[in-house]
Amino acid sequence: MNSAVLQTTGLARSFTQGGETIEVLRRVNLSVAPGEIVALLGPSGSGKSTLLQAVGLLEGGFEGSIRIAGKEAAQLDAHGRTMVRRDFLGFVYQFHHLLPDFDARENVVLPQLIHGATQRDAEARADALLTALGLGHRLTHRPSQLSGGEQQRVAVARALANRPALVLADEPTGNLDEHTADIVLAEFLRLVRVEGSAALVATHNERLAAKMDRVVRLQEGVLQ
Repeated sequence: MNSAVLQTTGLARSFTQGGETIEVLRRVNLSVAPGEIVALLGPSGSGKSTLLQAVGLLEGGFEGSIRIAGKEAAQLDAHGRTMVRRDFLGFVYQFHHLLPDFDARENVVLPQLIHGATQRDAEARADALLTALGLGHRLTHRPSQLSGGEQQRVAVARALANRPALVLADEPTGNLDEHTADIVLAEFLRLVRVEGSAALVATHNERLAAKMDRVVRLQEGVLQ
């Protein structure tokens, strides 16, 4: 029995441009074990974001199999994909995408309420995560009142709020200076490990990738 939290088999994506077929992903086979943090390393244009969009069930048009927590997800309809994202996945992007009219706590509470948590439990969970990330004194600050590093910490807490089996992170520190990026990544990795989630982290930074459990490389759509 396959216990991988993520398993792709023959995952491919291509599109036609100017009469030419461009292969963005070429039969990618990738497995991520429960609790494992995997760096997806590759230069810009290598297909990293496309692969994350595929396994995050954010768009269709892919060939092959995507199994998430043992569930075949590639051929699900829109509602089915939404349910898998809600129940099993968390997302961290290069830009935090926080809701500007809500404070840090509220940004972490909202996805939990959508998932069915009570207001009290959601607030307690949000406070615990944000405090673990060093933001216990910033719970009621809105994104515009937070630094870039603080905003990205809130995004990390939001991604982990529903205890996802798998966190997908696309250049999660790419918008930060090197010093802040090191701090935020260290906190992200520590919290993911404490929470027991797995993570697939796309980056072009060899130094940051080396801090993770395993590195896989994507070059011109081919996983190496």
